[in-house]
Amino acid sequence: MARAIIADDHPLFRAAMKQALSESLESDIIEASSFSQLEQQLQQFPQIELVFLDLSMPGNRGLTGLSVLRSQFPDILVVIVSANEDTRVIRQAMALGASGYIPKSVPLPEWQTAVTTVLSGDNWLPESMRTVSLTEPDVEMSDFANKLEQLTPQQFKVLQCIADGLLNKQIAYELGVQETTIKQHASAILRKLKCVNRTQAGILFRQMLDTPDTLE
Repeated sequence: MARAIIADDHPLFRAAMKQALSESLESDIIEASSFSQLEQQLQQFPQIELVFLDLSMPGNRGLTGLSVLRSQFPDILVVIVSANEDTRVIRQAMALGASGYIPKSVPLPEWQTAVTTVLSGDNWLPESMRTVSLTEPDVEMSDFANKLEQLTPQQFKVLQCIADGLLNKQIAYELGVQETTIKQHASAILRKLKCVNRTQAGILFRQMLDTPDTLE
């Protein structure tokens, strides 16, 4: 029975990861090439314990995917897999609840150690990065990440649309609901995030999730 999903749009990299991790997990490993496929598989296979999530894959913008998974599947462990080694991104990922951050430059045999560490309940970073999440911690970022976890999946989608600058009428069309429903969601979002208006909520959300494009 599968207990992990490798979510990455590069088939050769998925194959190499799968081979390196199969012994540590002692079970089948599912693969996903897009974020929408990942969500479908998590619904289909409720026994999944661990997701390896690429920051740059279809349907995932920066750390948006991580925040969605933490909101919709809070019991699943998420390890970020990325070519991006920017310390700000790593801090954001850990603040949003990632259980680990593995740069794609890390030798595959070391991934087995990462899996063992994460499944035992500890966070994992490569040795060169182990002070990153402890260095100059961003209290505001961590606080906002905790508040995001209070949102329902639908509220999270509405917040994403707000951050993209959409009006209530446009969000209602995108999500296929009534505009009054969006207004109710927006009010609940502002209350849970303790934001004075939707502009503030959108700015904070983008700051949390946007990552530099130069390293990915």
